Amino acid sequence: MTPIHARTSVAILALAGAIGAAAPAAAQGIGETLSNLFKYGGTTVPPAAPKPTDEIHCPGVGVIEGGAALRAYTGGRVGDAAALRHQISVGQVARECVEQPDGSILVKVGLEARALLGPAGSPGRFDVPVSFVIKRGERVLSSKMQRVSVSIPPGQTAGSVVVVQDGLVVPPRMSEFDIDVGFVQGGAGKPERSARRERRG
Repeated sequence: MTPIHARTSVAILALAGAIGAAAPAAAQGIGETLSNLFKYGGTTVPPAAPKPTDEIHCPGVGVIEGGAALRAYTGGRVGDAAALRHQISVGQVARECVEQPDGSILVKVGLEARALLGPAGSPGRFDVPVSFVIKRGERVLSSKMQRVSVSIPPGQTAGSVVVVQDGLVVPPRMSEFDIDVGFVQGGAGKPERSARRERRG
């Protein structure tokens, strides 16, 4: 595992995934949604929003090895492109770190899950478990799991959803840590393996 600075600032970067390139306008919309959720607690921008202050260490979001994408195939034909039903991959990510009075750091992580139909697939709702982990080296400091549903409407070939996980806590006096996200193997097919942990932000 390998792994930036912010108190309430958000870093949002797009991953180049096998799902294909998203339309610029759609990508911008997802980015704005993530940013607004972090800054204002909702998807719209309220007037006179306060500016971030007092920066603290807040590393970029990394993608767990093997958790960048999940693929589901028909008939057990894993790896056969013609048998691919759908693929779900990590899109944009964001994070926020806020220091608490006791010196601990409260971390919030946002993730966009993108779904794409394959040749053997059909529109519908696809559920995948997502893991959010805070680590220092090999030591897990905090972790949470969410099951995310991504829908592809009839007549469409792709869809996406944004999920935000809060309540991740870094203990006091723990200045160095990593933030990792990724889909859990077995949630929607076999994950696409990576040679190493990817870093975002």
